[in-house]
Amino acid sequence: MGQPTQTPNAPADPAGDAVLDSAFLRACRREPVPHTPVWFMRQAGRSLPEYRKVREGVGMLDSCMRPDLVAEITLQPVRRHKVDAAIYFSDIVVPLKAIGVDVDIKPGVGPVVEKPVRSRADLERLRTLEPEDVAYVTEAIGILTRELGGTPLIGFAGAPFTLASYLVEGGPSKNHEHTKAMMYGEPELWADLVDRLADITAGFLKVQIEAGASAVQLFDSWVGALAPEDYRRRVLPGSAKVFEAVAPYGVPRIHFGVGTGELLSLMGEAGADVVGADWRVPVDEAARRVGPGKAIQGNLDPAVLFAPREAVEQQAGRILRAADGLEGHIFNLGHGVLPDTDPQALTDLVSYVHEHTS
Repeated sequence: MGQPTQTPNAPADPAGDAVLDSAFLRACRREPVPHTPVWFMRQAGRSLPEYRKVREGVGMLDSCMRPDLVAEITLQPVRRHKVDAAIYFSDIVVPLKAIGVDVDIKPGVGPVVEKPVRSRADLERLRTLEPEDVAYVTEAIGILTRELGGTPLIGFAGAPFTLASYLVEGGPSKNHEHTKAMMYGEPELWADLVDRLADITAGFLKVQIEAGASAVQLFDSWVGALAPEDYRRRVLPGSAKVFEAVAPYGVPRIHFGVGTGELLSLMGEAGADVVGADWRVPVDEAARRVGPGKAIQGNLDPAVLFAPREAVEQQAGRILRAADGLEGHIFNLGHGVLPDTDPQALTDLVSYVHEHTS
């Protein structure tokens, strides 16, 4: 589990207690918080000069498999920005690579799959993920939980639909034509693919939780391409299977997608404890659509960070006012930090949110 339960004779674990009582985990549980917690998707990445320095000459997937490098990159934004949570540095295709899929991340393009999944024979190439396939994840999280002290670590994985889209298309796609052709034309094959990926994803998240992650986030980057009925019938069962598989661990589960304003209620139904909203829907409206019993995460437009500090604070203040009175709110961007973002803008934003919600 993320934080082991103490036995009566076990020594106290101050760091573990601090993590459980952190503003981030309290907000996930919809409990009162000392301040609105803040973290940023892609907070560890190209916006940081220290990240670019340690990544020099190291391929993306190679960097995800080196525990020392993973730990250093994960810690960088915590040191610099004083965010309320770290997110494990990895990539959504790491579990696919770990089970033998010929995938690489090409600069300027993204994940590219050498042999796309288009038939049942292709599906059979996707085997179960075993913990030993990603032993480097366990090692890296061990380092991180020692270094982070009372700061929670968020584990993450790509959701079945987004992984399926990469596999079927062979890489990033604007229209998802091959993916949708399989969804509509070969519904049984599609359902089996999503189900297989749900098992792989759940296995990847379990490894992270058992190593010490205090929460997990499921990224469904491309699911906004779907209509609500298609999501309900063809995607929700796979995402729900992932959330159900990790439910016994008791760690908060976050669900996030891009362009998902029309899907927010369904994403809440999938079983997460926290639903992330992008910037296209006001945070209070997102909470209304998701429904009661869920915390909300979001949702500043990442491009706002290129504006002067006063303008950034005006937009952040608008979100904080809209979130006032919600059961649980975690301040975040509506998507990932853009590569050319000034790191100081992120540091200043964390300070602003903390100061204005304390």
